[in-house]
Amino acid sequence: MDKNLDTIQPIFWRDNRLELLDQRRLPQEEIWLNYDDSDEVATAITEMVVRGAPAIGVTAAYAVVLAARSAWNNAAEQWPQAMVESLEKLAASRPTAVNLFWAIDRMTALYKTLPANESPEAALLEEAKAIHAEDIKANHAMGHLGSALIDADSTVLTHCNAGALATGGFGTALGVIRQGYTDGKINHVYADETRPWLQGSRLTAWELQKDNIPVTLQAEGAAASLMATGELDWIIVGADRISANGDVANKVGTYMLAILAKYHGVKMMVVAPTTTIDWQLQEGKDIPIEQRSASEVTTIQGQQIAPAGVAASNPAFDVTPAELIDAIVTEAGVILSPSLETMIEIKPADYVN
Repeated sequence: MDKNLDTIQPIFWRDNRLELLDQRRLPQEEIWLNYDDSDEVATAITEMVVRGAPAIGVTAAYAVVLAARSAWNNAAEQWPQAMVESLEKLAASRPTAVNLFWAIDRMTALYKTLPANESPEAALLEEAKAIHAEDIKANHAMGHLGSALIDADSTVLTHCNAGALATGGFGTALGVIRQGYTDGKINHVYADETRPWLQGSRLTAWELQKDNIPVTLQAEGAAASLMATGELDWIIVGADRISANGDVANKVGTYMLAILAKYHGVKMMVVAPTTTIDWQLQEGKDIPIEQRSASEVTTIQGQQIAPAGVAASNPAFDVTPAELIDAIVTEAGVILSPSLETMIEIKPADYVN
C-alpha cells in the first residue's frame, strides 16, 4: 500500500509571488498561474481558479500580503488606509466560505499592530505562511481522528472535492480517506461527479487516482441505489461553513445525500477545521448561500447543453441539519451527534462573540 499520500499542494509562495494551480484546467492540464496583485487573486477565487474553504482562506492570507505590498509601494505611510478597498474586494469573492473572512480578520488584526512607517510585508508574509502550515497540520490531525471512527475494509462515498486541492495540502474529507486507506480502514471510494463544476470527476477522482486509492466515479443520482445495496459504510464530506449548532453548509447535493444516508443506515461524517465554524451563527438557516451564474448549469466548458434562454437555478451550497450528521471531525476533536450543546466541546475558551 502506497503510504506517501501527501504530494499534492495547490498553493505556493515562490519568488515573492503567489502561485495557484488552476483547478479549472484539471484533469486535462496542470497549469500554474502567478499573482502579484490582490485584486487579481480575488478574481481568481471568484472564478474558481482556487476553491474549497480552507484553500480560499490560505489564498486570502497571501492576498493580504500582496495588498500590503502594493499599498506600501503606492502610499508609503498611509498604507493601512490604502489596503481597505482591496480587502473589501477580497471579502466579496466567495460569500459562503467563512475561512475567507477568518483569514482576512487574522491578517487584519496583525497589520493593525504594525508600525505605519515600516513595510508590513515581511511580518504579514510570516503570518500567511503560518496559516498555510497550520492548515496542513490540522488536516493530518483530522485524518487520524476521522480514520479512527471507521471500521476495517469500509467503502465510502464523497461529494465534491475536499482534498488537497481544497486546502493547503492533504485535505479534509480526503485527508480522512487518505489516512483511512493507509490504515487499512478504507478499501474503496465512490466519488460523486458533482454538477455543475464536476469537482468530483475532475478533481477528486484525479487526486485519488494519483495516490493509487481505488475510486469509482458516479453521477450523484446513483447514490440512492448504491446505498440500497448495503455496500456503503460512510459518506465523508467537507464543509464551507458550520453554524454553532452543527448545521453544515457544503456543496449543493450534500443535504440530499444526508437524507438518503439516514434512510439507508449509512453514517455521515463532516470533516472541517475549526476555522470553518461560524460561532456567531446559531443555525444553518442563517448561512448565506452563494448563487452563481445560470450559465454554469446550462453550459459545460462553454458548450450549450440546455435550450437557449431557459432559466436555471444555481445555488453553490445547501445546508445539512445537524441531526442528519453522525460526526463532525475537526483538529480540536470529534463531535458525535452534533448539536448546540455538543459543539460547545470544541468552542475555543477565549472566543469572544
